[in-house]
Amino acid sequence: MPALPSLNPPIRTLLGPGPSDIHPRVLAAMARPTVGHLDPYYLQVMDKLQGGLRELFRTSNRMTFAVSGTGSAGMEATVVNLIEPGDSMVIGVNGVFGGRMTDVAARAGAKVTKVERPWGEVFTPEELRNAVDAAKPKVVGIVMAETSTGAYQPIEEIAKIVHEAGALLLVDAVTSLGGVPVEVDRWGIDAIYSGTQKCLSCPPGLAPVSFNQRAMDVIMARKTKVQSWYLDVTMLANYWGSDRVYHHTAPINMSYGLYEAVSIILEEGLDACFARHALNHRALKAGLAAIGIMYAAQEGHQLPMLNAVHIPPGIDEVKVRSDLLNRFGIEIGAGLGAFKGKVWRIGLMGYGARPANVYLVLSALEQLLAEQGFKFTHGASVAAAADVYAS
Repeated sequence: MPALPSLNPPIRTLLGPGPSDIHPRVLAAMARPTVGHLDPYYLQVMDKLQGGLRELFRTSNRMTFAVSGTGSAGMEATVVNLIEPGDSMVIGVNGVFGGRMTDVAARAGAKVTKVERPWGEVFTPEELRNAVDAAKPKVVGIVMAETSTGAYQPIEEIAKIVHEAGALLLVDAVTSLGGVPVEVDRWGIDAIYSGTQKCLSCPPGLAPVSFNQRAMDVIMARKTKVQSWYLDVTMLANYWGSDRVYHHTAPINMSYGLYEAVSIILEEGLDACFARHALNHRALKAGLAAIGIMYAAQEGHQLPMLNAVHIPPGIDEVKVRSDLLNRFGIEIGAGLGAFKGKVWRIGLMGYGARPANVYLVLSALEQLLAEQGFKFTHGASVAAAADVYAS
């Protein structure tokens, strides 16, 4: 049998909905020597990584750790631990990932009540209050940063409504963690999950999660076993807790990468990191507006790290994305679901959120749109972005 051909992946600038560009320090960390998953050195890495994740989530929760799997594994881990067959769950659906949470919950046996909004919009506290009052759920699930639409959902007031009803609040922070403030303790989030491949600028493969004591009390009082052996927090707690009881072989080098990614964010400072994402978002938004491209998400609720924008009329959107990739080495995302063929999704996440990438994607878009006959003032997008940075 012939040997497999050598790996030679192309160099891309990843400006889509994830994965994002990986920081060179993260790649270097992942190349460090592998040790055993119960080696004293790795146990120290786990301890320090947990501390760093608590800083990112802004929580003191003891059960804060990284699930061995992608962000979807984080979603499944939180849902299947909190939900037993027959439990009521209310889920906000205004994009793909609210819909995915609904599917996961139904598979776990939940009686799901969906609260729906048009794609690109967010929920009002009153909408959630009405649904919670009617369904009397055990858990309410909400996506903080809907990656499919670029919509940014406020959490704090919803958390109060959920707790007044005696329910638990579960939050999807896959795209938000590391890009905008996530205040687990201050907002009263009971369970939360994220992923490594968005604003943490780490390869996909781990899912940071956090459970507060209310959530852990519910999990420990379950009448039935957790549906998933691999994602059972009652067992993972013994591995990530002080006992370090073997559960599974953790992805050692992936943990190194996440450790370094968290270190980079904490060195920059969370507030500075959030301000950087916001600044580059404003520059991109100004640049796109200058050539007539507008945002799809509700005004005032647009994510800084995931920019979903309307495709101009008459433009072959597939050709633009293909030319960006093949001629400029830039990846942006297509629309999903209700937004398929209607929006582009431009990510400015983590290490990728920097002025060079804003100027790069704007100038490349100008050239490709001009080739398709789209009318605008040439150079306007770059000039508008530069004005934002200058001010």
